[in-house]
Amino acid sequence: MHISSSAAVYVISVAADLAGMHPQTLRQYDRLGLVTPERTAGRGRRYSGKDIAKLRLIQQLSQDEGVNLVGIKKIIDLQNQVDALRSRNEELEDEVRARRSAQERDARVFAAGTVGGDVVSISRGRRPQGRPEPGALVLYNRYRRG
Repeated sequence: MHISSSAAVYVISVAADLAGMHPQTLRQYDRLGLVTPERTAGRGRRYSGKDIAKLRLIQQLSQDEGVNLVGIKKIIDLQNQVDALRSRNEELEDEVRARRSAQERDARVFAAGTVGGDVVSISRGRRPQGRPEPGALVLYNRYRRG
């Protein structure tokens, strides 16, 4: 059985053990808004694998890099903004691809083929290839140049 990294399954004591912290530290981080675990009906905290990873990041930034908790909060907020912007960028790129595809589909031009008068699809700005059959009706516009 596979448990999703976003599934909130760890009680505070297990989460603290997995992150290498004291449970009271996790409570403080919750109060500060650094890590916000899900809550059970009885208001107990439940941490996910993503929460554990975030706790480890906080610990690394605090202990190894010397960043204070306010700085860590700003770093996490900026990371969340970057993630949201990347997601929105992907949505917009998908929309652009869909619109381009629709434009290409709508940009088709149909013309009478040169052999037998069949209807053929050609690119905008192109003419059907080949010579018209003898006796075929050809439109002429004397004012058109080219």
